[in-house]
Amino acid sequence: MPLDASPASPSARPNIWARSTCPHDCPSTCALQVEVLEPGDAHAPGGPAPGRIGKVRGHPEHPYTAGVICAKVARYAERIHHPDRLLNPLKRVGAKGVGREAFREISWDEALDEVAHRLAEAEARYGSETVWPYFYAGTMGHVQRDGIERLRHAKRWSRQWSTICTTLAESGWLAGVGAKSGVDAREIEKSDLVVVWGGNPVSTQVNVMTWIAKARKARGAKLVVVDPYRTGTAEQADIHLCLKPGTDAALAAAVIHVLLREGLADRDYLARMTDWDAGAEAHFLARPPEWAAPITGLTVEAIEGFARLYGSTKKSFIRVGYGFSRSRNGAASVHAVSGLPAVTGAWAVEGGGALWGNGAIYHLDKTLIEGLDLLDRSVRKLDQSRFGPVMTGDPGDLGDGPPVTALFVQNTNPANVCPETKKCLAGLARDDLFTCVHEQFLTETAAMADIVLPATMFLEHDDFYTASGHTWLQVTQKVVEAPGECRSNHEVICALAKRLGVAHPGFEMTALELIEATWQASGHGSALDLLEGDGWLDCSDSPDRQHFREGFAHPGGRYRFTADWAAIGQAHAGMPPRADYWTAIDLQDEKHPFRLVAAPARSYLNSTFTETPGSRKREQRPTLLIHPGALDDLGAADGDLMRVGNARGSIRLHARAFDGVQPDVVVIESIWPNKAFPDGLGVNTLTSADAGAPRGGAVFHDTAVWIERGA
Repeated sequence: MPLDASPASPSARPNIWARSTCPHDCPSTCALQVEVLEPGDAHAPGGPAPGRIGKVRGHPEHPYTAGVICAKVARYAERIHHPDRLLNPLKRVGAKGVGREAFREISWDEALDEVAHRLAEAEARYGSETVWPYFYAGTMGHVQRDGIERLRHAKRWSRQWSTICTTLAESGWLAGVGAKSGVDAREIEKSDLVVVWGGNPVSTQVNVMTWIAKARKARGAKLVVVDPYRTGTAEQADIHLCLKPGTDAALAAAVIHVLLREGLADRDYLARMTDWDAGAEAHFLARPPEWAAPITGLTVEAIEGFARLYGSTKKSFIRVGYGFSRSRNGAASVHAVSGLPAVTGAWAVEGGGALWGNGAIYHLDKTLIEGLDLLDRSVRKLDQSRFGPVMTGDPGDLGDGPPVTALFVQNTNPANVCPETKKCLAGLARDDLFTCVHEQFLTETAAMADIVLPATMFLEHDDFYTASGHTWLQVTQKVVEAPGECRSNHEVICALAKRLGVAHPGFEMTALELIEATWQASGHGSALDLLEGDGWLDCSDSPDRQHFREGFAHPGGRYRFTADWAAIGQAHAGMPPRADYWTAIDLQDEKHPFRLVAAPARSYLNSTFTETPGSRKREQRPTLLIHPGALDDLGAADGDLMRVGNARGSIRLHARAFDGVQPDVVVIESIWPNKAFPDGLGVNTLTSADAGAPRGGAVFHDTAVWIERGA
């Protein structure tokens, strides 16, 4: 809402700055100021007039954002005013996947009537579980993202196990720490050593770099980055440990060995605050750097040097990323890394400890938003990350239930972002499948749909947001009017509920009423009152709780070096109870001598921003980052067109010689649209839909491939 306008007013004077929140799938959840050039008018005489924005900047008064945002969001005007935005409901009259010419415009009533009819028709034929509402984090606003769950539960449609992003990291963190919380990220500025493990905040969480810069300037803090390639963050580090993907737990175990061997472990802390025992001692003493070096590809000296630096720096802060969790052994790796501050006692001191995410601190009651009072846990749950196998009828996924013959999609683009692209596309291409996609652009998923509905963007609707990277709840109102006939997720869900004859109080409320009721039910007071002020509420725990000084979140209050994987998930067979190198990964072999990391590109966020000219200009084209020596061995040169493949398929893209990886590791920064590649197939053609242990999770960075020249 405008900074100097009444919170009840949807309009604003031209050329003022409005407050908002970035909705995208990023831990930083930045507080924003948005320049409003024209607010628009929903009731203009000639029809609704859309608003227009100018600059977007970080809110300088937000305690975490502190005025800093990423370049892609700063350029948001080119996205919200993009000429290719969807403006009207569409019905497909041509072939799937062709593009805009395969659709004709229809009215909202016709579109919603058709969707409701087709969903009901599928349900009548196969039962309610044949319908799968599929969504994720195109927006992270709780009302607009999660309202689809309310309709799902009301209709008893197939549930979704949302595994594609956080499940593996969460499983590993819970195994050791016991709760989805950690040390306030702002304490980084009070650290003497910051370790960014498995993340690239220069590209994906720029605010982390702000706090690291403060620590380096004020305290001379050192920065260590653990990552399989020389990222933008690694380029700024004092030390970059460029290990092989999937070997993080081996490094962590060897570091613990050195800490024990050289008297750098805090024995008092281990005895008081952890489950350390003789078995743990023996385990880690049997994991020396000489053991870890050939596994990780690091030298013994590099491992020992890092261990000594970490062990001699009490105020050491580990910012745990998501990257290294996206592996079949990812949960075990995160558990291993979370144990390092427990060995040194860094958890106990200001500026020390670790943070993965803060999901547990907000204590939201989302009954109204998600319809949790309607939830029937006997309804089957389908794994989001296994979209391709589900949609192609894998009996291991469908169980005793029917095939998915009706799909309703919001906030995601599975044709592009899910593993095993060929299966995803084959599933969407089925003649017996009805698909409705509610989207902002005609994505590759939308192009396969029968009905496409135009969606609002975050500045065009009301919502509220939590953050995993900081501690603030934020509530926002519409800043500008949407173009064309765009409608919000909440409006569409409520309209479908009415046509389908289902009732719940959440379907009768406006988005702002849902926000207010949810905040009140969650004990956070009035969101409407907060809109009168800055619009954010700090939900942080006390420093003692953040540092687990009163005990970790397990019965008995101790950090667990010995993980109870069976308590976290059913698929725990073979998982190492203590930090160890678990070879459950997609190991290289003679046919597949390279390991692929499908890392995020700096200017994209999943498949969002791939349509904006500023982001596309910076990223240029899909590129294979490959070591110069490996390129020579393949008889290829910088810029050559290469083919990368495995049993799931192959793709072609251009090579770039890059010495910031080990010789048998390659990187493809993405997620580019499939159509950006010469053969129309993108990087997720190669990634596997295998579920990570112990309870699922996408394994995007755990892929063995072969490479050849592919002109």
